[in-house]
Amino acid sequence: MADLFAWLLSFFLLVATLAIVLYQVMCLSDLELDYINPYDSASQINKAVLPEFVTQGSLCLLHLLTGHWLMFLICLPHSYYNFRL
Repeated sequence: MADLFAWLLSFFLLVATLAIVLYQVMCLSDLELDYINPYDSASQINKAVLPEFVTQGSLCLLHLLTGHWLMFLICLPHSYYNFRL
């Protein structure tokens, strides 16, 4: 039963991360098509960076706590890079 809850939490964290990244891509698309100025685009993207880092770190921590070592080792370099920023 614990694996089911861990899988569901992992799934929702992945969906949240994908939604944040999709939002950033849409902001960049608006910038490319000249619908928004660069200052506003950067402001919107910068607001989404910290939640992306938090969800990625939470997902990595979840893999560590549930014993999914391979997935933890795969997402550890990305989390380390985010932490160093």
